[in-house]
Amino acid sequence: MENVTGPCGVFNLRETLPFNRSGPDLNQVPFRHGEASSRPKHFLLWMPGGIEVQGFRCSYCNFAAAAALTICGYDECRHIKAPALDMTSNGNELPSGDIIMTRYRQSPQLPLWLQDDRPGTRPAEYAASEIESKGLEEEQRPTNVDVKSYTQPFLSFITQNPTVFHAVDAIANRLQSHGFIRLSPREAWADKIKKGGKYFVERNGSSIIAFAVGSDYKPGNGAAVIAAHVDALTTKVKPIPTKPTRAGYVQLGIAPYAGALNKTWWDRDLGIGGKVLVKDSKTGKIESKLVKLDWPIARIPTLAPHFGAPASDPNPNPETQMVPIIGLDNSDLDGKTTEDIPATSRLGGVGAFTSTQPERLVKAIAGEMNISDYSSIINWELEVFDTQPAQLGGLDKEFIFAPRIDDKLCSYAAIEALIASTSPSTSDQPHDSPSPKSNTIIKLVGCFDDEEIGSLLRQGARSNFLPNTISLILAAFSPSHATHPDLISRTYANGFLISADVSHAVNPNYLSVYLENHSPRLNVGVAVQADPNGHTTTDSVSTAFLQRVADKCGSVLQVFQIRNDSRSGGTVGPMLSSAMGMRAIDAGVPQLSMHSIRATVGDKDPGLGVKLFKGFFDHFEEVDAEF
Repeated sequence: MENVTGPCGVFNLRETLPFNRSGPDLNQVPFRHGEASSRPKHFLLWMPGGIEVQGFRCSYCNFAAAAALTICGYDECRHIKAPALDMTSNGNELPSGDIIMTRYRQSPQLPLWLQDDRPGTRPAEYAASEIESKGLEEEQRPTNVDVKSYTQPFLSFITQNPTVFHAVDAIANRLQSHGFIRLSPREAWADKIKKGGKYFVERNGSSIIAFAVGSDYKPGNGAAVIAAHVDALTTKVKPIPTKPTRAGYVQLGIAPYAGALNKTWWDRDLGIGGKVLVKDSKTGKIESKLVKLDWPIARIPTLAPHFGAPASDPNPNPETQMVPIIGLDNSDLDGKTTEDIPATSRLGGVGAFTSTQPERLVKAIAGEMNISDYSSIINWELEVFDTQPAQLGGLDKEFIFAPRIDDKLCSYAAIEALIASTSPSTSDQPHDSPSPKSNTIIKLVGCFDDEEIGSLLRQGARSNFLPNTISLILAAFSPSHATHPDLISRTYANGFLISADVSHAVNPNYLSVYLENHSPRLNVGVAVQADPNGHTTTDSVSTAFLQRVADKCGSVLQVFQIRNDSRSGGTVGPMLSSAMGMRAIDAGVPQLSMHSIRATVGDKDPGLGVKLFKGFFDHFEEVDAEF
């Protein structure tokens, strides 16, 4: 026997499960799930005849399987098909065929013992006829995208990647694990890009473009493009953030990024992280490394209401009244000041970058990165972020409460859709149906930085990053490795862009501010965003196009437009579609509390985004042919 790679790790085929006439002897197998869950579930293994068979157990969640029918109650296990095992017992060969592992939620149709989490509640017998009578075979039919299987991975993505640099790094690692090849913008691509290949390129460590070239691609064919922004409202550490100690408090100089540092940032547990430039003492090379101090370090304290008018000021001064505290220092009570510290004893020495930074912050970051020579830290870009993890909420855990949803949610969904659309059906994606053949196009996802501040920097969507990437792809397939304007023009004309940014979900406490029939709900589907004044790219053609995609992949489209007495926000859609001339639409997952430090979406919404975006990649060619 050998190992089989599955969605939650490697399936270990070396174990033997003892069976008796009532089924497997469950008492002889340790059914504990791994670190990802604290709620173990019991499950059933059943084989006709009650004979001993060999099976396997997932080394990640300890799910054991040894039959054509298996039921797993573990929420994070996803649909997969593994090659059938050639199992024999007593010389009798068992039936061959795929072994199907199926996620199975608790249901009143299940026998109580199968729903129960407590040990020792298994029956002596469980007949095949009872299994069939409960409709379990129907439950095992695979769906194209299991939307709820993306919930926990999205929570982890948001929690573990609090800065734009961490998010892009996580996306890059995810892509590489699925066969995407990293390209360097400093090197020629002509001899590296091949038909059927999958690639990605980064810029500044804060923007990333991933793409797959169809096996039958020809230059000038269309490109199915999804563009999102991966930055989020945050606060950034100032270049020289050291501030005088005031009343015994050590404070940190920060600046708001876009609309951050609003009232939702008061009294939050804040961590610090980002990109650090470190010089290698042996080679002299300067490298970019990531750091994350994800325990509560900073807090912006409110003023108690007992102090009257200053406490209720609706417009506090962000420079003087919203400065986070990061520590205590009462040394002034002993007559000591920072001027008493000789310059030569400051961290890193005279002239070092670290000598301009708060000493305790430098030590904390250096300690986290195992850096002993403070002078090797050349510079950094740090963000201050909410440390509270993304989590499920609501009576039935149907909400996701999380920071940084705008717009890491659509970036996550677009990347996962690209991976799912370009992976075989036996990969670790929660879909079992092979994708329709879309082999003549380029499938591309761009996750851009700086959208919240206008996208004007080199890593923003308004830069040359996306048009230049498409141009380099075309050049790789041109005889002279030069891009002809005709090829670029035809690629844009044959392509289609989804500008994927979160939309507004309807708020039940403010129904009057929403336009009638234009109020998206959670856990229903992606919302098309319309605006008559050009803040979005949506028009009748692009709406009809995406509706046909939704029809084919079984998605529901909602629609949002703001009232005439309000103003719509902007997206990357208009700037990209106008630069390239692609047909385009704005469509994103609805969320509550946009631009708050924490927002709310439905638990199905990440998967619903993946479902529609995957459908866009899968069905692009056949839908495009209708237009």
